Amino acid sequence: MKTTFEKKKLYIDGEWVEARAYTTLRSPYSGEALAEIPAATEEEVRLAIAAAYEARGKMKPMPAYQRAAILEKVASLLQERSEEAARIIATEAAKPLTTAKAEVARTIQTYKFAAEEAKRIHGETIPLDAAPGGENRIAFTTREPIGVIGAITPFNFPMNLVAHKLGPAFASGNTVVLKPASQTPLSSYLIAELFEAAGLPKGALNVVTGSGRTVGDQIVTDPRVSMVTFTGSPEVGIGIRNKAGLKRVTLELGSNSAVIVDEQTDIDRMIPRCVFGAFSFQGQVCISLQRIYVHEKRYDEFVEKFIAAAQQLKIGDPLDASTDVSALITPQDVERSLQWIEEAKQSGATVAIGGERQGNILLPTVILNAAPTLKVSCYEVFAPIVLINKVSSIDEAIELVNDSRYGLQAGIYTDNVHVAWKAAEKLHVGGVLVNDIPTFRVDHMPYGGVKESGFGREGIRYAIEEMTELKLVIFNRNQ
Repeated sequence: MKTTFEKKKLYIDGEWVEARAYTTLRSPYSGEALAEIPAATEEEVRLAIAAAYEARGKMKPMPAYQRAAILEKVASLLQERSEEAARIIATEAAKPLTTAKAEVARTIQTYKFAAEEAKRIHGETIPLDAAPGGENRIAFTTREPIGVIGAITPFNFPMNLVAHKLGPAFASGNTVVLKPASQTPLSSYLIAELFEAAGLPKGALNVVTGSGRTVGDQIVTDPRVSMVTFTGSPEVGIGIRNKAGLKRVTLELGSNSAVIVDEQTDIDRMIPRCVFGAFSFQGQVCISLQRIYVHEKRYDEFVEKFIAAAQQLKIGDPLDASTDVSALITPQDVERSLQWIEEAKQSGATVAIGGERQGNILLPTVILNAAPTLKVSCYEVFAPIVLINKVSSIDEAIELVNDSRYGLQAGIYTDNVHVAWKAAEKLHVGGVLVNDIPTFRVDHMPYGGVKESGFGREGIRYAIEEMTELKLVIFNRNQ
């Protein structure tokens, strides 16, 4: 990665355009100035939307094999520049380098899945003669691109969550106006370069950076944008839905994901996974493991082993390959987290380890016996904080997991198949993981939640369904 200070440009209609205004991007870890980032004006956003609207005429008729070839080429180009891409993510997001490398590998996989799914978009035949009056008619469905898609992405997976918008959009023949998170635009600029090199038609991808009020609101409200796909906080997501009118909206929002530990299970087997789920990328993951409910017969053993493992995590520079936990995305997030921890302490919870800061790093924190009404319990902490509470039964644990405004994913560890089935049936979430943490995700599975965790599904094939319109065609053979 270039270490020199750069002045970036907007990417509009296949051209790199000098912006009228700029802001300085700084490292969350060191505070070092990284780049000058365009702050798009309303006029520049309008130009990007107009370019995407015009490019629909190039993308919709493009054969599936050509769309697939572009996506395959992007995956290949990203593979060649994977080290550079990982260092960009580690630098702009303070994501530990090893974790950043894993994100780049997943991003490559996501574009490969998109290339494959581009060739599998199809409809079905409908037997109209199953109803009186349907004789001698043949019906079938097709899927057509919805048009211009406004994609608004978060900082925590700045490359792979962009791929979850761009991959299915281009696979299905749509065009995109992308607003990346203000803290992590550099990875999106790199991806724009790769799509340009891969031969994506001009105007099919436009990258505009800037404030949510100027850029995001305009994308959401412009009538030429047919769909908005957003990943971020529930508060912003609800605002987007309220402003979007009749256009289609997919929202992937927050969670306070939980795992249940049954009395019949191997504690040693699950500890490394639970520590990973709680503290990977400083807990700044939508499905980060935030709440752990352990059967009272195994509680003391679990707490002792979990804390011992968490104390082995290495804290430090995200560019150090041995670092496990680094800085939170902003100093304000550190302050908020410390306030929530203090509230928990004042309410009688025990901070077993952590609860302190080192610069912009919040040390991995384990809280015991936290009441369900505390902020660290009922809100999304998005920090390296995990709660471990004791339960007397699986029914109690399921009730506590469901007592949440969110419902993205939840996990249960058990060796009892009946308990597993009960959890699968009773947990009110978008995904139930049996004998694994809720932080598990691979990029072709259906992914999304219920309640304030959003609606709609990602995972390439499922996102393509969201990004296409179903058309019915009927031939009357009586004429």
